[in-house]
Amino acid sequence: MSRRGWVLFLTLSVIWGAPYLLIKVAVGEVSPVSVVFARCAIGAALLLPWTIYRGQLRPALRHWKPLLLFTVLEMTGPWLLLSWAEQSLSSSLTGLLVAAVPFAAALAARLAGEEERLTPVRLLGMGIGVVGIAVLLGLDLEGAQLLPILAVALVVVGYATAPLIVFRALPDVPGVAASSVALFVTAVVYAPFALPRLDEVAGASSEAVLSLATLGVLCTAIALAIFFVLIREVGPQRALVITFVNPVVAVLLGVWLLEEPFTLGIALGLPLVLVGCVLATRRSAPRPEPSVEAVDAAAR
Repeated sequence: MSRRGWVLFLTLSVIWGAPYLLIKVAVGEVSPVSVVFARCAIGAALLLPWTIYRGQLRPALRHWKPLLLFTVLEMTGPWLLLSWAEQSLSSSLTGLLVAAVPFAAALAARLAGEEERLTPVRLLGMGIGVVGIAVLLGLDLEGAQLLPILAVALVVVGYATAPLIVFRALPDVPGVAASSVALFVTAVVYAPFALPRLDEVAGASSEAVLSLATLGVLCTAIALAIFFVLIREVGPQRALVITFVNPVVAVLLGVWLLEEPFTLGIALGLPLVLVGCVLATRRSAPRPEPSVEAVDAAAR
């Protein structure tokens, strides 16, 4: 991965390590529908004017079919499912489940006929990453309900396939334009359900309101713009390896901001996750061109 790719990768890993905590705080006082609507409305309000100003809205709408599919798989479905699931699942378990995204992305890429090989080194890196997260967060399945786990599994499918659509069907659509349209559409979809619940947000604590604002500005508008750039820089499979780092960031934020203990699991799991990310994001070596002798031998 290039230096620029690593900068984008690490920046997005930090930003998208925060939503687990923010969503958990918000859904404690606000319904999942309101959380998704507020997040998308804020993000669209920031990105859509810039898209219109740059004259990128109409060109983006020419690709409305794949853009709509991306919207459903990346935002409209997953964000509601994730907010609903976190009403009962712990942030640790949710982060561990979402860490399966790179595997689902590799399978989706294989089914879609992507040319890049999934080498043994990259598979080893993904395996080390999953082991690291398991050590870091622990498999606390006690009391976990089946339906929220299945909801997160659907989130994994959406997160794994949406970047592939961007990479293959939306190569000429600027990231900010695609993000702004997707956010606006999702906000419109949930508006009839969220607007009658505005009293929830009005009566929420300052912590919940700040969580919603941060979700909309930093974790949605800014993060999605960076995510599109990262996809085009390193490819959809490698970009999704950020899901290995996100739970790590979430735990470190808890230690730093909430004074949670720095456990042995964190000390052992964090290096495993980082090593796994390095291996899983390595570029495959190009297949060697056949020699003239080999071509002649095959012709005979």
